[in-house]
This record gives sequence, structure tokens and C-alpha cells, in this order.
Amino acid sequence: MSYHYSRTIDGGFDEVLARVSESLKAKGFGILSDIDVAKTLHAKLGVDFRPYRILGACNPQMAYQALGVEDKIGTMLPCNVIVQESVPGKIEVSAVDPVASMQAIENPKLAEVAEHVRDMLRDVVDTA
Repeated sequence: MSYHYSRTIDGGFDEVLARVSESLKAKGFGILSDIDVAKTLHAKLGVDFRPYRILGACNPQMAYQALGVEDKIGTMLPCNVIVQESVPGKIEVSAVDPVASMQAIENPKLAEVAEHVRDMLRDVVDTA
């Protein structure tokens, strides 16, 4: 089982990033954090890195359900979605697979929530 779901899209980085953000919003996710990895690495280490953003996405309804069945699940939230330019004009969009990341937690009710979130994130990746 892979820990992520990914797809490569032809287009510009900013355009795909905007589409991913809109797709997350359409599925009820908010973006709680937006880490510009290239900018951070340049500022902290003085190195150049390809365009790479980590979006910390959270669907409040799903988070509430997960917290209701597993109070320490906050250690695994929010769900990360990355947008990176692997080569010019080729943008990879990846989302964490919450089923894989929560596999160690033996709670069938949490597994149901994780499956629903996985389906939502796959839709985001597929429609970006």
C-alpha cells in the first residue's frame, strides 16, 4: 500500500496550485498551512530548489468525526497535499493516503473516516 496518491499534470505551477486549492475548497477542505519549500530552503540554507508547496488541508467535518473516535488523531492532522514541478511544464500533485498513515491505529470507526477522506483527496488530485 502506498502512502500517497499522485498524478502528473501538464501546465504551469501557479495554475495547477490554484486548481488544487479550488478543488480542496470544493470538497470542504480549508488550507491551514501553505509551506513554500523552495522559498524556505533558499532563506534557511541558501540553496535553490524546484517549486514545491506543502498544503496542510483540513476538512472540519471529517476532522471532528476523527477526533470523536480517536482523541490523539490530531498528531496526524492536517492532511498534506503537495504540488511540485518535477520538470518544467510537468506538475505533480500528491496527497497523503490517510488509510495508510492511520493503519497502525486499530480503530474500525477511524478507518471508516480515513477511507472517506482518502476518497475526497483522490478526487482533489484527479480533478486538479
